[in-house]
Amino acid sequence: MKGLKFPIDFTFKITTLSNDFIAKDTDENVVVYVKQKKFKFKESVEVFQDTSKQTLSYKIKADKWIDFSAAYSISNATGNFVGKVARKGMASIWKAEYDIIDQFEQSQFKIKEENAWVKVMDFLLGQVPIIGLFTGYLFNPVYLVTNNSGKIVVKLKKESSLVDHRFKVSKEGNIDDDDVERIILSLMMMVLLERGRG
Repeated sequence: MKGLKFPIDFTFKITTLSNDFIAKDTDENVVVYVKQKKFKFKESVEVFQDTSKQTLSYKIKADKWIDFSAAYSISNATGNFVGKVARKGMASIWKAEYDIIDQFEQSQFKIKEENAWVKVMDFLLGQVPIIGLFTGYLFNPVYLVTNNSGKIVVKLKKESSLVDHRFKVSKEGNIDDDDVERIILSLMMMVLLERGRG
């Protein structure tokens, strides 16, 4: 996942039951195909090179559970540890917050939801018949990735759409390729988790 051309789009099809999505770059080239394994006690996600699912690029697996917290280890195709994304327990109930941890087990970046009210309104109106069909068009959360100095380096925003769920990832600051890889994979896991929560 080197030399990515931003923005990157994550696209879910709402007509399918699976929790899978395609990531494409600004030239519409497939970056990866992400597939979440069903019926697993712990989350398990496979990241393939493309939709053929012939070449596995990464694996993401839940490796710790403490109260409402969970950490997800990321490894590449050869089994080497890339990093980890960890949900911030009770803090994430109101407003999504995650730590991105590097290959040396050091906290490197944070993912924070910009405005928790967007999620609340999306959930509440989503329960109303007919109106609930349009919440995906009206309410679009934004997630900010910041470095340890608090500077925004990447932004993920849900796009307005009625026929699918689409998220756009834009690069906001200078980051090297290894960090881009870790951030994008962490955002992929976060999107799967947050999408499941509403």
